[in-house]
Amino acid sequence: MGEDDKAGAGAGPLAALRGLLQRPLASYYLLISSAALLLVIGLTMVFSATSVKAYATNGNAFTMITKQVVFAAIGLVAFWACQRLPARTFRALGRPVLGAAIVLLVVLNLLVVYGRMADIEDTVSFGPLKADLLWLWLGPIQVQPSELAKFGLVMWGADLLVRKGEALGWWRELATPLFPVVGLLFVLVGYNDLGTMLCLLAVVVGLLWAAGVRLRVFAVLSALGLGGVGLLIAAASLGGGSSSEGEANYRLGRLTSFVNPPDDCIQQACYQAMQARYAIDHGGWFGVGLGKSSLKWGWLPAEQNDFIFAVLAEELGVVGCVVVLALFAVLTYTGLRIARRVDDPFRRLAAAAVTTWLASQAVINIGGVVGLLPITGLPLPFISDGGSALVVTLAAVGMLASFARAEPDAARALHARPPAKWVRLLWAPLPPLPPAAKPATKPAAAKPAAKVATAAGRGGAESERRR
Repeated sequence: MGEDDKAGAGAGPLAALRGLLQRPLASYYLLISSAALLLVIGLTMVFSATSVKAYATNGNAFTMITKQVVFAAIGLVAFWACQRLPARTFRALGRPVLGAAIVLLVVLNLLVVYGRMADIEDTVSFGPLKADLLWLWLGPIQVQPSELAKFGLVMWGADLLVRKGEALGWWRELATPLFPVVGLLFVLVGYNDLGTMLCLLAVVVGLLWAAGVRLRVFAVLSALGLGGVGLLIAAASLGGGSSSEGEANYRLGRLTSFVNPPDDCIQQACYQAMQARYAIDHGGWFGVGLGKSSLKWGWLPAEQNDFIFAVLAEELGVVGCVVVLALFAVLTYTGLRIARRVDDPFRRLAAAAVTTWLASQAVINIGGVVGLLPITGLPLPFISDGGSALVVTLAAVGMLASFARAEPDAARALHARPPAKWVRLLWAPLPPLPPAAKPATKPAAAKPAAKVATAAGRGGAESERRR
């Protein structure tokens, strides 16, 4: 085989991949396929991680997975609804959604503080309201306000920065009202949930990065963020998070055990991380088989939530882990691709913020499980058990899908061959057509030399006078 034939054979798959990525709806299909596969893997792993404990508790192995399937169905409805909404609706929803999240966070924190002052160890009740550290019950409805705060911050922050426009170059315009609201969210969320506070910080970074804010702003934010994280770690000594006043600082213990792991991890801050490594080691390259994990039988804490990736590694091995990582990589690439290709500034900022949110949350969770990052108690998107997180995540993916259909090439392709009316009624309406390209203007005729000289004599050319 000649060198040209070898080069052609090697370039064949890459050329085919480039051809697929150049299709008008490539972003949309990449987003839908990666999110759908992650959702299916998540439901499978939740059933595998919870079936044994559910059967031992109440004799029904399907108790937990049934709840997760119900939340997945609600999340798909939220996805369908968000995919049909235009950008102006998301901009209008930002303030009320974020406001509702802040109100719920205030109520949650007040109930938690009241419970600690009254020495109530379990769920705190006040009429129809009940609270348990991170969760709030409004009658029969259980919500996690911090999850709603992520979505609200994305929509409100993107709309705010778009309205600021070029004024973002001034610190005063950047600091009001973005920084006070973000600071309030960090306090309300971070006091009890440091991991979610880091996700909110990632959302802010994604928004400012997509808006083109200067690098020195990120330097100041990094310093403030590190200082805030230090204060929240110290707050665990005063009862912050799942700690109690007078107990050992579990947040500091996780950090010190990550930096300098002790020899004996039994009943210490590194116990959970060590059990996760045992699960990963037991799984090997190809895993022990779906449903055959042994660490989930009471040895690995939070096996269905924060450490479900360890169960996945034990049952599906390195191969299964690589598949999940590849799907998150495709999702991240697609979100950034959407942010780069859309014309509307709001869509660009919101797409970048949602992508940094999901990618950072996956990195923090998986990094903590495999030992590359300290443990923060953050669920894995699409995979971990949790109703509020799954519904909000699918709603955010629905917003990204709406933006993917609004890409200029995608919108033109959909209008060129519009689907049947019943498809548009049941799935999603046609996105708006992008504005037509302006015709090229003819270059202005050069001024006569005499007139140019006269203008220069009256004080220089026009461009020079503007300087």
